Amino acid sequence: MSGAAAVAVVSGGLDSTVLAYHLRAEGRDLRLLSFDYGQRHARELEFAGLLAAGLGARHDIVDLRSAGALLRGSALTDDVVEVPEGHYTDESMRATVVANRNAIFVSLAVGVAVAEGAGAVGLGVHAGDHPIYPDCRPEFVAGAERLARVANEGFISEDFRLLTPFLYWSKADIVRRGTELGVPFADTWSCYRGEARHCGRCGTCVERREAFELAGIPDPTDYEPAAGAA
Repeated sequence: MSGAAAVAVVSGGLDSTVLAYHLRAEGRDLRLLSFDYGQRHARELEFAGLLAAGLGARHDIVDLRSAGALLRGSALTDDVVEVPEGHYTDESMRATVVANRNAIFVSLAVGVAVAEGAGAVGLGVHAGDHPIYPDCRPEFVAGAERLARVANEGFISEDFRLLTPFLYWSKADIVRRGTELGVPFADTWSCYRGEARHCGRCGTCVERREAFELAGIPDPTDYEPAAGAA
């Protein structure tokens, strides 16, 4: 890979899918990396595979299930913790925080980038993540980029970057950008419950619905019918 190449962390969700399309539109050679950490919504990885196939990009799923089993106390990794419903910024959404998750993902992605000579790692964090997730905030991004350089001094270019183009964007902004790029939104997965259809009630489903509405873009997501609906 070249210095213009990027290792993109992709989950199969809307944000990281648009990220991959965005980086490809910038002319970057993409290497996609996903993580199976025993998440309740592991079916998102199927959609990461669809993304890779659509872009013709190399894609690896890293098996972190044994590590994920140690990261208890989150609704995403612990069956005894309920997935909260409500708005994405509600205090109850703290139940979906997985300890140190993005730090783990970025560390491995940086390792792959250094080993393969890529000049960047891409992460799809955005402003809507900031209230709840500390590993999605600007301070984390700056620290992670600095750590990458320190940890790989002599093996990494001074131009190495952690690419987070959506860091100050809303999710509605991301939907608009994805529309410009022709992203197949129906081939992305957000729901934390990980069942056959998007539940439409968990925080990430509520955020997804809201983003399409605010962007003025038709939402192609297959949601479960609302309780009491015909």
